[in-house]
Amino acid sequence: MNSKIRKILPQIITLLAVVLIFGFFTFNAQINMDNRGIEFGYGFLSQESSFDVQFSLIEYDGSHSYARAYLVGLLNTLLVAFIGIIISTIIGIIVGIARLSPNYLIERSAAFYVEFFRNIPLLLQIFFWYFAALRALPLPQDADPIFGVFFLTIKGLFVPRFIWENLDIFFYSIIAATVSITVIRNYAKRLQQNEGKQLPVFSISAGLLIILPLLAFLIGGVSLNFEIPVLEQMSTTSFKYNGGLGIPPELIALTLALALYTATFIAECVRAGIQGISKGQKEAAASIGLTPNQILKLVIMPQALRIIIPPTTNQYLNLTKNSSLAAAIAYPDLVLVFAGTALMQTGRAIEIVSITMFTYLSISLAISALMNWYNKSIAIKEK
Repeated sequence: MNSKIRKILPQIITLLAVVLIFGFFTFNAQINMDNRGIEFGYGFLSQESSFDVQFSLIEYDGSHSYARAYLVGLLNTLLVAFIGIIISTIIGIIVGIARLSPNYLIERSAAFYVEFFRNIPLLLQIFFWYFAALRALPLPQDADPIFGVFFLTIKGLFVPRFIWENLDIFFYSIIAATVSITVIRNYAKRLQQNEGKQLPVFSISAGLLIILPLLAFLIGGVSLNFEIPVLEQMSTTSFKYNGGLGIPPELIALTLALALYTATFIAECVRAGIQGISKGQKEAAASIGLTPNQILKLVIMPQALRIIIPPTTNQYLNLTKNSSLAAAIAYPDLVLVFAGTALMQTGRAIEIVSITMFTYLSISLAISALMNWYNKSIAIKEK
């Protein structure tokens, strides 16, 4: 009994200490708010926001509520995080493998990229892309088209916008292709484990992703049109593009900086994971006639992923949290829109900051849970 008490007592004392500290600050904040006549509550979320946002994925204007403004900032944050994670992962894998290349030029170029971008502060990189690189672009009236339909100007990148008809059929074809690819990948994995045979999974997957949507166009009545940006003169000195899809320079600068910076750390995770596989396994794979690409794909990477995934998860979390630096270049993310403009207008510091903190916590926990699930799914299971 005494041993059990000795084990439980420190935990009880720690829990009580945490509760007391939290209770003290909560009580102190309540007393100060009462003395200053400040009310606490989340009813302000239904009030009219009375401010506009320059970039939004959903319909929004000043007549919408603060809750709508919060949703705008959240979606903009998720957009940057999603695009940044994809780009940084692709670059990180390529650079990480290139760092182990026997070719001296490739290896040195990859090493230079890693050492250069990871040793410059992220905020400074954001400033470089926004104020130095993108601000040096031409004005809309002076921009030359890229391939006749793309326009890269100081006001952003303008690209054609897709206009779909019978889009639901196209989505069904994508879902069918995804399900088919999953089934084929699982079958190919079992076939390889049981009989040692390999199926051209990549070729089959690429074929399904092309053939099924193509059938949706040919048979299902799906049609796709393009709305190309057109330059129009608003006044003697003002020009803008109508139609198409405009990507603001703030989004471009932030995404580039986050992706290039985070990719350096992912590249080191990939390099460490590959080097963590013993040389004997590589030599054994080569001795049975596997090519270097097959060795990397079938022997090295499946084992290296167990080493790569956990630290890479940390980098995904860092990228998502670092997206809050968007406020430095006025990109309307969650911090700028909600914890910035909305906070200054309403004065609801505790409510807004708590919502913002809980939102970032939820996003981080969701990413962590997804990566942990994937890490467990690829773990080697002993029989």
